[in-house]
Amino acid sequence: MSAELLLDFEYRPLTTVGARLRVASAGDGPPLLLLHGYPQTHLAWHRIAPRLAERYRVVLADLRGYGDSRAQQPDAPGAYGKRALAEDARELMAQLGHERFAVIGHDRGARVGYRLALDHPHAVSAFVSLTVVPILDIWPTVNQAFALNAYHWFLLAQPFDLPERLIGAQPEWFLDYTLKRMAQQQDIYHPAALADYQRAFADPAVRHALCEDYRAAVGEDVEADRADRDAGRRLQCPVQVLWSERPYAQEQHPLTIWRRWAEQVEGAAIRAGHMLPEAAPDAVLEHVLPFLDRQLAPGAQWVGA
Repeated sequence: MSAELLLDFEYRPLTTVGARLRVASAGDGPPLLLLHGYPQTHLAWHRIAPRLAERYRVVLADLRGYGDSRAQQPDAPGAYGKRALAEDARELMAQLGHERFAVIGHDRGARVGYRLALDHPHAVSAFVSLTVVPILDIWPTVNQAFALNAYHWFLLAQPFDLPERLIGAQPEWFLDYTLKRMAQQQDIYHPAALADYQRAFADPAVRHALCEDYRAAVGEDVEADRADRDAGRRLQCPVQVLWSERPYAQEQHPLTIWRRWAEQVEGAAIRAGHMLPEAAPDAVLEHVLPFLDRQLAPGAQWVGA
């Protein structure tokens, strides 16, 4: 399935201190790491990664606990916090010879990406966030509409093992319902990518990891963001944010929020649903390519240099 969608990508397993990861890479040029979101695998990038690989060294990985990546100690405290997943990303890139690289993250992958940029500022040369603002800024804005739309946030974050039991009763149905909701009922998923998502989600260990991911989002991830904000830490790299077009109150606008966290911020709305890498790859690339070309060009300067 992976080979069908990513013909020129080389697959290899990599082991970090905390995880065993499925990793794929292709292309030449400045290194670029792509991090997927819930409830997917690295194949979420199949419409974007080959085109990026025409000018960059593109690395894809299943996040810890997703797809074919597994935590070394899945029940250890903090095993699925974004700090741990960010450390996976830094280690895997270092093993591939990339001490400094750009990051594009979607959904949960964007949360890993900004944590990576905060914890390891000299490792990240540029960061692109698709449909995400920091988790600390989300919780104060939760209202009825958000809660009804993002039902999985509140279900998966419940204590062990309530969501595991509920989802495990009909995992295929739950995944299908979730993916259709996230795609606004549009047919955006390639059959091979969908099959990979379904295969992974059928594994109880994956479903548990996804729950732990969302449990972290109401605990240690919020605390990590708060500690950084209280200490005045900000992202030192240029940031681009792309979001699904809809009305925002000024104080809740993605650019307003990200400018609290970084000095250099740009971005744009895209007329598509949440699953931007699969629903609107051309629009994403239209914005991402010029941004990366500017930031990764030889001699490019950035705030933290």
